[in-house]
This record gives sequence, C-alpha cells and structure tokens, in this order.
Amino acid sequence: MDKLKMETQDLTQMNIEKIGEMFPNVVTETRGEDGKLKKAVNFELLKQMLSDEVLSGDEAYEFTWVGKKASIVEANKPIRKTLRPCKEESKNWDTTENLYIEGDNLEVLKLLQESYLGKVKMIYIDPPYNTGNDFIYRDDFATTREEWSEESGEWSEDGDRLFRNTDSNGRFHSDWCSMVFCRLILARNLLADEGVIFISIDENELDNLTKICDESFGEENHINTIVIKSNPRGSMSTAEIANLHEYLLLYSKRRNNASIIGHELTDEMKSEYKYSDEKGLYRLLGLRMRGGFWRRSERPNLFFPIYVNPSDGNVSLEKDESHPIEVVPVQPSTLEDGTWRWSKEKIQHESNFLFAKQIERNGDIIWDIYQKDYFDRNEGRRTKAKSIWEGNEINYQNGTEEIKTLFGSSAIFSYSKPVFLINQAMKMIDIKGNDIILDFFSGSSTTAHSVMQLNAEDGGNRKFIMVQLQEPCDEKSEAYKAGYKNICEIGKERIRRAGDKIVADLLKDAEGEKTIDNIKKHFQLTLEEDHGKKALSQREIAENLDIGFRVLKLDDTNMKDVYYSADEYDQKMLVGLENNIKEDRTDLDLLFGCLLDWGLSLSMPYTSETIESCSVHTYNNGDLIACFDNNVPESVIREIAKRLPLRAVFRDSSFTSSPEKINVEEIFKLLSPNTTIKVI
Repeated sequence: MDKLKMETQDLTQMNIEKIGEMFPNVVTETRGEDGKLKKAVNFELLKQMLSDEVLSGDEAYEFTWVGKKASIVEANKPIRKTLRPCKEESKNWDTTENLYIEGDNLEVLKLLQESYLGKVKMIYIDPPYNTGNDFIYRDDFATTREEWSEESGEWSEDGDRLFRNTDSNGRFHSDWCSMVFCRLILARNLLADEGVIFISIDENELDNLTKICDESFGEENHINTIVIKSNPRGSMSTAEIANLHEYLLLYSKRRNNASIIGHELTDEMKSEYKYSDEKGLYRLLGLRMRGGFWRRSERPNLFFPIYVNPSDGNVSLEKDESHPIEVVPVQPSTLEDGTWRWSKEKIQHESNFLFAKQIERNGDIIWDIYQKDYFDRNEGRRTKAKSIWEGNEINYQNGTEEIKTLFGSSAIFSYSKPVFLINQAMKMIDIKGNDIILDFFSGSSTTAHSVMQLNAEDGGNRKFIMVQLQEPCDEKSEAYKAGYKNICEIGKERIRRAGDKIVADLLKDAEGEKTIDNIKKHFQLTLEEDHGKKALSQREIAENLDIGFRVLKLDDTNMKDVYYSADEYDQKMLVGLENNIKEDRTDLDLLFGCLLDWGLSLSMPYTSETIESCSVHTYNNGDLIACFDNNVPESVIREIAKRLPLRAVFRDSSFTSSPEKINVEEIFKLLSPNTTIKVI
C-alpha cells in the first residue's frame, strides 16, 4: 500500500519531466545530497537545442562525436523549400491518401513538421548501414577542413550532397552519426504519443545507433532490440564468423502510451489447445511459477497451500472433507519452496479455471495444480512478440524474390527488405485502419507494399508516406538499363505494380473458378453460405483498396528571393517585384505550399472551379479555399466568404491597393467572421 507523501510536489523534478518530454536527450542523472541518483538537466546541451548557432564548449558529454552540436543546429535550422505536386507521376491522384515524396529526407522532415506533428503511428527506416561502401547524405553540418584539422589533425575534402562514406574517411563514424541524429530528432516530433519507430541496422553501427536513439527518444523508451535471422546460410562479408542476423531497434515516443500487442498465434501454438469442455478449447498451464525466479523468500505472499478434491480435481483454499490433499509450490529440481503465479484473491475469484491432476515426478506420483487457459476467453488472443524473429518468411532472400516477381529481375534493386518483416512490425503494435506509416529511407518502397498488403488482408485504410532522395542508378546497372534513372523511379514503379498485383490476387481469390456474375448470383441464392460471404468481402476490399499515391517533389520556395537592401534596387528590379511568385509555379504548387505553411495534411481531396473567370480551389470541404488570380473582383470574394471556409488565402497581387485588402477583411468579418485570411 502506497503512503501519503505528506509534502508538496518536487516542482524541480516536475519541470525536468516536462523538459524531458520535449528534449529527452538533455535529461541525465546526478547524485543528490542524500547520495541517491535523480534526474537532472544538461544545461549546456539544452542551450544548444535552443540555439541556431554552434555554441562553444567541449563536446564531451557522454556519447559524442565531431559535429554533434552542429547536427542539432542543422535539425533546427529553417529552410526555404516547398513540395511541388507531380500529378503525371502519381497514381489515383484525386482519391489516394498516400504520399511519395522525392527529396533529401532531412529537408522533407522539416517541411512535414507542421502538417504531421504527432500524427504518425509508426516509422520504419532502413538507413545506410555504414559498411564502408554505402552512400550517405552530405549535410551542411559536416565540419570544414579547418575545423576538422584543428579537432582531429586530419584533412577532409568537401563532397557532394550524397557521398560514399568509405572507412578511410577520418570522419567515418562521425559523418554517419550526424546524418542519423538530426533526422531522428525531427522524426520524433512526427510520432504520435502512442507511436513507435523501427530501425533496421547491422553490427557496424548498432552500438552508436542505440546510443543516438537513447538520446533522441529517451533511454526509458527503448522497448527492445530484436534479432532478425535474416540469412540462415550466413553472410560471407566478415572473415572470421558468418553472420546470420541483423537487428531491429524498437523505440516508442512515450512507452506508457505505446500499445505493443504482440502477434497472432501460430498454428503450432494453436495446436496446444487440445483439451475441451463445455466452455470450449483450452490448454493446460502449470500454476506453479517455473524457472526458480520467484522463490518463497522473495515473494512469501505467493506461497500457500491449495487443497484438492481427489475425486474430481476441484481445488479450494480451505481444507475440508472434500478437499483433504494439500499441494504447495515446490521447485522439482531444487526442492526449494517456490511460488504460485496467482494470488489468493485471484484464486478465490477464478478457481473455476483451476483443477488438479496427478503427475509423475522423480519416480513419484504427486498432485499438481493447472490453469485451464481457454482459447476464446480473450477475443483476438495473441502471443508476446519475441526478441528473435526467425523462419522462412523473415529470410531477406524473400525481399529479392519479391522484386523479381514484380520486375522480372532481382537485379533491379539489391538488398530489399521482405514485406513480411514490416508486416510483422505493424501487426505487433496495433496499427489500426486509418493510421499513418512513415518511411524516410524508403528505397524500393517495401514499406508501401507492406501497408497495401496488410490493408488487403483486413480491409483497413492505413496510409503511407514514403520519402526518398533521387539517388542515381549506376549507368552499368540492370536498373539503369531497364530505364530507371534513380531509386525514386524504382520505388514508384514498385508501388504501382505491387498495388495492381494485390488487387488482382484479391479478385482471383474472391472469384475462384467462377465469373463475377456467377459470384453475385451464388451469393443471392445462398446468403448464409460462408463461401458467398467471403467472395463478396474480398471483392469489396479490392474495390476500396487504396493502391495510389501522390507524388510530391522537394524544390526551392515558390517565392522569389527579395533580399536586397534599399540602395541595391533599380527600376528593373522593382518591375520584377510586382509579381513575388516564381514564373514556373502553378496554382497547384501554390496550394500545396499553403498547406505546408498552414500545417494541413497533404493527402486530402480538393476541387477546382471557375467563378467569374477566377480559379478557386477548395481543399477538404472548406478547410481552406484559395484563389491565386490577380485583381480578384469583390463578387468572387463574397462568394468565397459565403462558403464559410476555415481558412482563405489569396496572393498579394489579388488586390490592387491597401483599401481593397481592408475591404476584403470587412467582407469576411460580415459574412464569415471565423475565417482566417492570409496572402502570399
């Protein structure tokens, strides 16, 4: 029983907890005056998190590397970028809620901060493993030659945005750590409170990645590191030992909110439920705690006798004429006093789930107590996810075969993860029908394939956001010869092909040997027949499955650069500033730029119409109405206001004078006072 504190709350510790929720990497431990450990704040690191410049000081706090502070600055640095829609490369643009974004994922993550803040249920990433042959991102936080010379005594040439990080590079680990760290800082913001992130990695950077994740998400939110038996034959990449496995790191945004529900029972597990009575199928679980972990000396309240009725096996906590036989939890291997798994209170309430039977132990016949664990007692019975994933389905060779099935050649993309891996990850954390899954190292788009596959299995409407740099394919590669100039082209084509195949498989499964008309006729004639129900259900899923995606491409801002001092302007420049929007930008570019600026989702439906020669765009039934025409007449303004949008946006040149802008505000105050108005 807990005691009353009889004192006011420790406001310092409460404030540290609040700071830790926003910046988990700044919370550390210190020893108080009483000698006990307590949480504290690393104020130097907190100052860096709140600064847009690299602060002076020795980067020696716990786990550090050259460029760590600079990577924090880079994560927080604002950018003048936008995402431009590309309808011609999209699939089902008007109806899909999935996104495929091309561009540097660091900058894309920054752009998504408002629109998807706290909305992503799951992130899966498969970043470069840093084997010495990987391409990684050359970010702006890479130290200069002079800085590197001063700090390490070596020189390093500046590279392109994407460079091969060979182990001869003096900043081999530092460059990789900086690249990952700033992206994880931004990714954490996108996770929902119940959200989790899975990260695939091998032994090369496992230790460093774990420490980086401990800082980014908080050590207490490290749920586990899963061993993936990815190559049963063993990899030959190491000289001494053939590696059979890789790793999958699992972190939560807030552990208390995360829902780790485990996995469905395998056929082997279901076979354990081999007994039955009037309540249904059940298996037997020994009530005695196995393994010797809870001894009587450690949990004395769980050591007590249970009494057995020898005629029917019923049990009781009271000894009487019907229950004369006493059973206590003794460890058979050591003969030490052990414990029961259930308390007396639980046994009193659920004794009908217990019974005793005689067993043979060490040559003697004794009584032992068992629990009837019914299969249907808890709807959707599952088993805890295991720390080792193995089996034929998890073999990474399956990822290669999936590429071959879709493209006709496994050489189109190397080292693609299998769909089963990400499917298992989604299933173990209770990803529901409308949740968002993000992958910002999307590669061949296995994650998108997995999301569509899981939706096909249960009729869900989960949505994916894929982010991938336009990494060029080697001109000598099979992918390039097949017409794929960069990784994005492979990823988009895989989604197209995988989606079509999933729908085709659903329809084939639904129809069997029958035609569509025969299915409908069969269903009408045999309404209660399971086959008829299944056929129609599969068809409904196929018809409603979202296998499309909107393509958005990272680009410079839609707005012209106007950063000149007054004495630098000439007459020619002033004429050019009459239009502050770049000439190559369309209304759709401007609309999606406004969505990012206002923090609205990028996947909702919109309509475009012409009102008195003006193009008017309505986003998600009035979340936003935009008109980017010049000299918009008052009648159009009034029509927009009458529709009561939550937000309205125009361009600066939509109004010829300041009095006109004031008039627009007055019109909205009169007709739609709750509308927020902005101009670009």
